[in-house]
Amino acid sequence: MASLGQILFWSIISIIFILAGAIALIIGFGISGRHSITVTTVASAGNIGEDGILSCTFEPDIKLSDIVIQWLKEGVIGLVHEFKEGKDELSEQDEMFRGRTAVFADQVIVGNASLRLKNVQLTDAGTYKCYIITSKGKGNANLEYKTGAFSMPEVNVDYNASSETLRCEAPRWFPQPTVVWASQVDRGANFSEVSNTSFELNSENVTMKVVSVLYNVTINNTYSCMIENDIAKATGDIKVTESEIKRRSHLQLLNSKASLCVSSFLAISWALLPLAPYLMLK
Repeated sequence: MASLGQILFWSIISIIFILAGAIALIIGFGISGRHSITVTTVASAGNIGEDGILSCTFEPDIKLSDIVIQWLKEGVIGLVHEFKEGKDELSEQDEMFRGRTAVFADQVIVGNASLRLKNVQLTDAGTYKCYIITSKGKGNANLEYKTGAFSMPEVNVDYNASSETLRCEAPRWFPQPTVVWASQVDRGANFSEVSNTSFELNSENVTMKVVSVLYNVTINNTYSCMIENDIAKATGDIKVTESEIKRRSHLQLLNSKASLCVSSFLAISWALLPLAPYLMLK
């Protein structure tokens, strides 16, 4: 029969085991909480030769000195960019990104780890990782970045043509887009037989100028010239009346794999120009 001392001994051991288990659970939950933070990216596209943004946000941390931001690209040995202790740390940056990257340093404290990429190149396309370390923990998210060329189309009346003609021009596109004409009056009509589209390679031998001509147009109608590739969709509208011409153009980036939004850019502009009587469409 066990003595009172033995009973007390094993009781104490049992309590110790129970306390140790509880402490382990508490520590485990604490560690898991500190080591996992939310990082969010949005798929985006870059316009060749211009500056682009790779979007990344994370849970804010008031301790700027504890924040580390690393941008990496799949297939690239060196880093794309690194920010830590309140400043850029570029000693391990890959050569292809030298002098072309920057974070928004004044916005890091509020959780903005987005990367500005200067002079976007075709070779910048690929899968990127935004990796974050803070005093709260660490986390990462991938981002698909597409590169190409896209621009606003402008539609004008072609006064040099022998018949009533519209001319749609856009200076920079890549890859080669499709061009479709539409009419507000003749909805669903196929204008392929009364239009002609050409692509002219620009001086850098990558992007191309798009020119599309629509014949046999009528007055008091709105026509749309729609240009689209797998990166962007742009539309130029023109309405011709007996007294004036109205123009509108808009461009939308297509992010089919975006984690937060589908449209990352939308710009609309109207131009109202008087139409001289001797230049009116008949």
